Amino acid sequence: MATTVRFLHFHPTLASTPRLKPRTCPSLQPLLALPSATALSILPNSSFPLKLSLRPNHKHLAPPPKALSEPFSLPVPPLDLDRVTPLSVCRWSAVLALAFFAAKKAVAILTSPFFWTYFSWTWIFWPWIAAVALGAYGLFCFRRYSFGRASTFEQLAVVTAAVAWLTVVPPAHFNGFLEGWPVALFFIYHYFFFFESSVRRRLYGDLYPRPHDPKWDVHLPRLFQVGFAVLVSVGHWLAAYEGPELHLISGGWANAGIWVLVLVTLFMRYHSILYLAKYSEKVAVPMEVVQFGPYRWVRHPIYASTMLLFALHCITLRAPLSLLFVVAVCVVYYGRKGELEEALMLETFGERYRDYMNKVRYRLIPFVY
Repeated sequence: MATTVRFLHFHPTLASTPRLKPRTCPSLQPLLALPSATALSILPNSSFPLKLSLRPNHKHLAPPPKALSEPFSLPVPPLDLDRVTPLSVCRWSAVLALAFFAAKKAVAILTSPFFWTYFSWTWIFWPWIAAVALGAYGLFCFRRYSFGRASTFEQLAVVTAAVAWLTVVPPAHFNGFLEGWPVALFFIYHYFFFFESSVRRRLYGDLYPRPHDPKWDVHLPRLFQVGFAVLVSVGHWLAAYEGPELHLISGGWANAGIWVLVLVTLFMRYHSILYLAKYSEKVAVPMEVVQFGPYRWVRHPIYASTMLLFALHCITLRAPLSLLFVVAVCVVYYGRKGELEEALMLETFGERYRDYMNKVRYRLIPFVY
């Protein structure tokens, strides 16, 4: 009991400590003496910055950054097609090929052989309705282009329709499906014919030719042009008919030599147009005799690369007779056109071009013609 009483007595120092009185703001003392209604009526007119809020005022906490409240977006650089080169395309093609190879191996391991054989997404069935619609739209856009009213999309549609009816429609018709080389050639043809258009787009902003001296527009008679277009199309269809079924064409390392020819074709076309545009005015009028790059091997490398591209279609489909037919058609047509251009170059540059002809003796095919 005595212990309890001893604990109940306060310490003398604690008992003598004065209590803290609440401090009030001097500017609010007159308001505290007034009734509540009168004080509330005075507060809105007062200059005192009084804010009523149930939220605690944490001044030490920084407000959330403004960027977090905005939607997240990745800084994707704009795609500049004018800067695309064959080297960059080859590099990215190798990356995509490795990624595709790894993905295909992973899927092959995780799925059953039956599914991978009969339900593979690499078998693309080709509908005739889409082919006819694409061809009709391409003819419509070509008509608008002939009158100078086609937009950039319509000009690209003309190329896409022509390439589709050369590369994918014939094998799809004779096989009933698409896989392998026809699909690859569809994109290779696009990139091949993109080079000259990219030069015009980079210089002028569109794909239309600019006014120049008409003597440099070397054209064969209309009958020759139509006949060449028809015979090249017939050669592509004959290759699809002559070759074996697409699933019987071997793949893998057996096509290593063909991929080398693809690279040679693309680089020959690219550098031919590059050097010709560098020493030409308005991409049509030559200002100097070009003797660099592919012009060291043949006098008309642009025509030679086009012939090699058409030959690739027959080689990939394993069609030797169609290959001879397409090469013969190109040699006759481009050989005649090359003769007219050489006569014009001799008239313009004289002995300089004659010396070049004596130095580079072959017109289209090295060591042959």
